[in-house]
Amino acid sequence: MSAPSPFPAPHPVLAPLAEAVAAQLDRARSDLADLVSLPSVHGAEPEACARACELVRTLLSELPVPGLGPDAVEVVETSDGSLAVFAHRPAAPGRPTVLLYSHYDVQPSGDPGEWTTSPWELTERDGRWYGRGAADCKGNLVAHLTALRALAAPGEPGPGETGHRAGDDHEATPGPADPLNGLGIRIVVEGSEETGGGGLDDLVSSRPDLVAADAILIADSGNVSVGVPTLTTSLRGIANLVVVVDTLEAGVHSGQFGGAAPDALGALVSILASLRDPGTGATTVDGLDFTGEWAGQPYPEETFRADAGILDEVDPSTAAPVADLVWSRPAVTVLGIDCPPVEGAIAAVQPRARALVNLRVPPGMDPLEAQELLAAHIERRRPWNARVTVEKETVGYPFSSIPAGGTDPVHDLLSECLAQAYGAAEVAQVGSGGSIPLCTALREAHPRASIALFGVEDPAAAIHSPDESVDPREIERIALAEAAFLQRFR
Repeated sequence: MSAPSPFPAPHPVLAPLAEAVAAQLDRARSDLADLVSLPSVHGAEPEACARACELVRTLLSELPVPGLGPDAVEVVETSDGSLAVFAHRPAAPGRPTVLLYSHYDVQPSGDPGEWTTSPWELTERDGRWYGRGAADCKGNLVAHLTALRALAAPGEPGPGETGHRAGDDHEATPGPADPLNGLGIRIVVEGSEETGGGGLDDLVSSRPDLVAADAILIADSGNVSVGVPTLTTSLRGIANLVVVVDTLEAGVHSGQFGGAAPDALGALVSILASLRDPGTGATTVDGLDFTGEWAGQPYPEETFRADAGILDEVDPSTAAPVADLVWSRPAVTVLGIDCPPVEGAIAAVQPRARALVNLRVPPGMDPLEAQELLAAHIERRRPWNARVTVEKETVGYPFSSIPAGGTDPVHDLLSECLAQAYGAAEVAQVGSGGSIPLCTALREAHPRASIALFGVEDPAAAIHSPDESVDPREIERIALAEAAFLQRFR
């Protein structure tokens, strides 16, 4: 794990707001500790999920922002059985609305023995806070809470008409009793993002009123490295399928029949091997466009090696620059294979084998068409006329937050706020190989809304892995940037 880098002081224009945010950090740590203590894994820990939902409801109800009291908070059960928490403060006439998103469900902890300390206890080591969900995504939720509390703190500058606007270079001046000067606020905290159950997606489709906003800030991402402010501007979509190979009525003795009997596992391995070039690592699915190029922030190979934990003397794909491969081109990954484990295996030719194949597709590529190409490729590669069945799973569409070749005023303002909050000259704009299907659902529900992705995560956070952590300075700076955005957004 890389050591945290120094954080320059925020821009002087944010000094009063930075002081108000800093004053909330003890509360931020306390809230995060309470949230992390709940193993809110959707589908596996229903009681913990219910308690986490109630805690989120309480935290939103207690926000000191006018209009965000208990009556403004609603819990809605979604189609996958998860509970989503909504809070809404209506905008004053002529003022826009900003939606703040995060989720309270988490990945399973895995083997507790792989954690240095309990995954369900927030623990500080070497300046970082450890625990499942500390970064993804309970840390992002705490950043939202911290930003709103700082804006509502006594004496905190408000965003009145004489206050700071985008491009100004002077301190904000005290505003009216309403610290947000009539800005509408929606807060959405999901309960099943990690399992991809689609419950909130369905709810957004059936009740778009719950997420109506002019700007949507999705805090479920992070920085390219510790202390480097970053906006994620594209997400790859997903198109999984399951491949089943059948060759025999039952397993037969490998000594008596091996060499002539068609081996289902060998056939599956042959099929899977055809999906990647053995020399360069390029994805080689027939008909799938593998020429995309990333026009934004590069991803240096040495940085990628460290972020991905590539072993010494092992090479990453050489098919193209790293940024092209992870952000702008399709990628095939074998996620799992059903076959006998080595321990306890018997000398038999296998009659059946099965694999889950993951296909990521970049913006501009239709995941349904890509899935069809992948299925056709697999079916054409079956050796020995083996019976191959392809089971297609639900797809997720890729997403781009900024139109190709265009600009977006919400991104411009958020970039300004992030740069000032981190004391940085510029903000990195990167893609993500991951998928957030909710982004597509939100765009379909409100096509005129601007959607921006950012957050408290960084490569050292080890999200979804043992010893997940967050640097508390990331929570502080993201909260500061968000508070500044809420002050300035018109």
